[in-house]
Amino acid sequence: MSDYQVLHQTQDEYGPLIVLEDKETRILAFGENDEQSKLLKATPHIPQHTYVQAMLLVLLYSQPKSAIVLGLGGGGLIHALRHFDAGIKLTAVELRADVIELAKRYFQLPLSKKLKVVHQDAKQFLAAADHKKVDVVFADIYSAEGVDAAQVSEVFIAQCAALVKADGYLVLNCWKEHSQNRELLAYLNMHFVEVRACLTGSGNWVVFAGKAKRDISASALKAKAQSLSQQLDFQLARSLTRFDLWQ
Repeated sequence: MSDYQVLHQTQDEYGPLIVLEDKETRILAFGENDEQSKLLKATPHIPQHTYVQAMLLVLLYSQPKSAIVLGLGGGGLIHALRHFDAGIKLTAVELRADVIELAKRYFQLPLSKKLKVVHQDAKQFLAAADHKKVDVVFADIYSAEGVDAAQVSEVFIAQCAALVKADGYLVLNCWKEHSQNRELLAYLNMHFVEVRACLTGSGNWVVFAGKAKRDISASALKAKAQSLSQQLDFQLARSLTRFDLWQ
């Protein structure tokens, strides 16, 4: 991080908040040697982290009209979804008020009538259960220490499932070690018909749990990925090679 200039540095009750930049990029960090979000200033819709790219594989199976994003960060996922389809109704839920402000101020958060940003703990948001069902729920709740333990809990999975439509998806961004978590897989299988996962080059284990079975051949998926890559403005092929059923 020594090549980066500090644009903003503050602290809230959860810890540090740092915005760094160089000529091309901006980074949101929650501590030293941490990188929560990374944005290309010229093309903010192109995800710079492989796990965000992988999370968008859900678009191979779903053409969402609505989605909930749990964990805003710098808004990288929001940017990519908005570029894919400006008509998607998005709700972003973020625990830290300062993160929301930084996303608006430094990360070009694409504000519109189609984006609702909620300042709330995702666990409380889910427990309230007063949001309409959506096509996709994306869960990406991280601190500087890693994945929030709640994100892989039975209650969290059940509450997310309750917010997903009958043919919808839950997408979880986890760590590589969660690929050995049979309890997590069991929780997912209780509420979803088909569970897929993708191991990213950065060591993330991205999970896709669908309420309806989708039979798409490998060749059809590849063709769809090529078409989707053009829409998203980056190549999905790298993520697709590590994408398979989790069983």
